[in-house]
Amino acid sequence: MAAELVEAKNMVMSFRVSDLQMLLGFVGRSKSGLKHELVTRALQLVQFDCSPELFKKIKELYETRYAKKSSEPVSQPHRPLDPLTMHSTYDRASTVPRTPLTGPNIDYPVLYGKYLNGLGRLPAKTLKPEVRLVKLPFFNMLDELLKPTELVPQNNEKLQESPCIFALTPRQVELIRNSRELQPGIKAVQVVLRICYSDTSSPQEDQYPPNIAVKVNHSYCSVPGYYPSNKPGVEPKRPCRPINLTHLMYLSSATNRITVTWGNYGKSYSVALYLVRQLTSSELLQRLKTIGVKHPELCKALVKEKLRLDPDSEIATTGVRVSLICPLVKMRLSVPCRAETCAHLQCFDAVFYLQMNEKKPTWMCPVCDKPAPYDQLIIDGLLSKILSECEDADEIEYLVDGSWCPIRAEKERSCSPQCPILVLGTSDANGLLSSPSVNGGGSSTLGGSGGGGSTAGSAENGKPGADVVDLTLDSSSSSEEEEDEEEDEEDEDEDGPRPKRRCPFPKGLVSAC
Repeated sequence: MAAELVEAKNMVMSFRVSDLQMLLGFVGRSKSGLKHELVTRALQLVQFDCSPELFKKIKELYETRYAKKSSEPVSQPHRPLDPLTMHSTYDRASTVPRTPLTGPNIDYPVLYGKYLNGLGRLPAKTLKPEVRLVKLPFFNMLDELLKPTELVPQNNEKLQESPCIFALTPRQVELIRNSRELQPGIKAVQVVLRICYSDTSSPQEDQYPPNIAVKVNHSYCSVPGYYPSNKPGVEPKRPCRPINLTHLMYLSSATNRITVTWGNYGKSYSVALYLVRQLTSSELLQRLKTIGVKHPELCKALVKEKLRLDPDSEIATTGVRVSLICPLVKMRLSVPCRAETCAHLQCFDAVFYLQMNEKKPTWMCPVCDKPAPYDQLIIDGLLSKILSECEDADEIEYLVDGSWCPIRAEKERSCSPQCPILVLGTSDANGLLSSPSVNGGGSSTLGGSGGGGSTAGSAENGKPGADVVDLTLDSSSSSEEEEDEEEDEEDEDEDGPRPKRRCPFPKGLVSAC
């Protein structure tokens, strides 16, 4: 029975569109669609619903087709093939080779393997652009095992299941086994499953459908969970990343069965399988240092362009300051980089930026909060040179001519201000300043009553003392002064006006008070 099944599939692969339509019409299936859709439909029919009548019809169509070619034999023995093998080295840049059936080297997976999966039962539709997924910097694609294929619901149930059957080639198995381990049990070469929206307008990011579950052979694969949300009213987010299936697969010529369970809530999703090599942040950094360094002269020309005088602007920019501290980790820059699409000159550290995106990929510039993907990153050659020459400053300033200068001197002056001190007081006969006592006695001393003791506010080591003001005095002292002034006025009224005081300043001098 297995030999007849393989022979029937090989016959179906040699059919033209008219033969496929006759076969599908014989069993009451839809005859519309492109040839690869008809082939997929017919092969699924042979795989799951093959009956003696169907096999007889396939043989009849095959003999009718090749009976017209008298120079060629009607049938020839064929090389046994694995009916579930999926061709995984499909070259996207070239067309699928058309191998004649009569030749002994027919390759069944090359012709239809990329369409053999339980996801291919699509309704008849016109040709439309294919779904594309965004390129992931940390995953270098080696082979495309399954092109993005739409998840089509089979009934009206909310929970749907879509199977996919394929096998790895010996070369792919060898790549996986010989790859190094990133972590214990995790190989660098992996088979990953990616899911996205079925939108053909632009490359799509990974997006999981609701209630997703992935089963590989007989075991369920772990899917990234939700990030907890600390903000009230904000739903937790789920990091949508490629799902690694390698540890649950048969690393041999045996077939692997993948079943995707998903919630059907109106949105359309597509799935794809890839053989990839996962990279680390250090590998991406090394690649960036190799191909992403911008020459210092080009960076200098960019500085001049930024500071060029704009005739329409009323404000002339004579310089721009750039910090040598990374805005991500508040440490001195080691590998200054930025995105070419960014309008600013400020850089961030490539080492920490790649490490953060390795853990949680966002690829957003920490300076301007705009997209900064890996393929747009550059290393600023001019700032790298400045970092090696200026080791004792945390900030520099670019000038109009493209030169630069550190601004550490300005910082030092601001840290230690030197201001003159104003001293208030009256001079005595010896030219020294004296201050009144706390209780109003101008000649009383604070340091004791000895004859040789110094008075409060007198000169110490040749420096004048400062006035001492007692802020603890209450309002009672001021009221006593007012009473004394009133008594003096009464005495003045009784005895007559007091004689005028003599001016203590020589003639021709005026007090500045």
